Amino acid sequence: MQVTETLNEGLKRAYAIVLSADELEAKVNEKLTEARPEIEMKGFRKGKVPMALLKKQFGPRVMGEAMQESIDGAMSKHFEESGDRPALQPEVKMTNEDWKEGDDVHVEMSYEKLPEIPEVDLASLTLERLVVKADDAAVDEALASLAKTAQDFKDRKKGTKAKDGDQVVIDFVGKVDGEAFEGGSAEDYPLVLGSGSFIPGFEEQLVGVKAGEEKTVEVSFPEEYGAPNLAGKAATFDCTVKAVKEPVAAEIDDELAKKFGADDLAALKAQIAERLEAEYAGAARQVMKRGMLDVLDQTVSFELPPSLVKAEANQIAHQLWHEENPDVHHHNHDKIEPSDEHNKLAERRVKLGLLLAEIGQKAEVQVSDAEFTQAVMNQARQYPGQEREFFQFVQQNQQMQQQLRAPLFEDKVVDHIAAQANVTEKTISKDDLEKAVEALDDE
Repeated sequence: MQVTETLNEGLKRAYAIVLSADELEAKVNEKLTEARPEIEMKGFRKGKVPMALLKKQFGPRVMGEAMQESIDGAMSKHFEESGDRPALQPEVKMTNEDWKEGDDVHVEMSYEKLPEIPEVDLASLTLERLVVKADDAAVDEALASLAKTAQDFKDRKKGTKAKDGDQVVIDFVGKVDGEAFEGGSAEDYPLVLGSGSFIPGFEEQLVGVKAGEEKTVEVSFPEEYGAPNLAGKAATFDCTVKAVKEPVAAEIDDELAKKFGADDLAALKAQIAERLEAEYAGAARQVMKRGMLDVLDQTVSFELPPSLVKAEANQIAHQLWHEENPDVHHHNHDKIEPSDEHNKLAERRVKLGLLLAEIGQKAEVQVSDAEFTQAVMNQARQYPGQEREFFQFVQQNQQMQQQLRAPLFEDKVVDHIAAQANVTEKTISKDDLEKAVEALDDE
């Protein structure tokens, strides 16, 4: 096997590989000899079929396999000896397309190698971690929000018209074509207007009713309604309004705390403070991560594989185009050309992606099976009722597994860098943290 370098320009490499006819024939004979003891053919005992007959019967197929295995072997040996890591799958093509048995095989292999990434002195990095404490005002605000979710209702003054957010207590009888249908009637039903718990158009028609009033609501069931006998049909609901009630937030006291599983109000406040500070820490981590990536981007420089940058720029342009055109769900549109801004962002992403991967590899950062399973479970919750199908899809899809592992790996590398770097803490207000997070989206 002869391998000759034909291109060495930046990160681009190309090689001419020649597999001689004698080497190919020897490989074919070797494979046929290995298989011969198990081959049966009419007129011959098992394992005694003449080699000439085996070549005639199986030669073309075995030759194709031998050719592929030889080229693959030459490529593997080349990467092992050179230390090159291709940025993308190498391009391999046969250059003597008029090849016939007895000829040498000429193949060209080309690729872009991953660059040599310089060592980063992580201890020299200076980072800032924002710290926000949950003050009394933030805890009280969260308590008020909890009290609202635990709200009760009290009767409005007699004759008051119902508003959005009010609760109306009604008796109703639903009819289709003048006939009451099963499941369409109820008594003393508490309906919060604006909750969207009834079919579209129902609640809106009860805005403005008073206690003691009777009203006929006219609606149509949605075409995709769960009961086929009602789907798409027009219906009327004869309603009797028995009460109109306004929402009243629950009292912030020990009883409220017990509704949320705490022993008393003080314990609930402590739980809220802990949860808020965990949320603040998560947001502050994103701000520190952006600062870390900015520092790495500015201080580390190396040549980038053009193919990776081009692929990333195309992906960015395509994704942003779809975000700007949300009504287009297919991909049968004109090609989206990346802008200078897309290319610049692609260069940053490729550089940082390669750098974090290198740092993680040298630090032997690993995503454990438990961490991966937890990520799959978190993702599966987005598909209620189809969790099992999602798990099976992930198990059978290597690309999906990589998509789930990649952010886990990146976060662990970020934590590793932060642990080595010089990190100073700065205490700020919740409002300043929110501004810092908003600034991330503006960049």
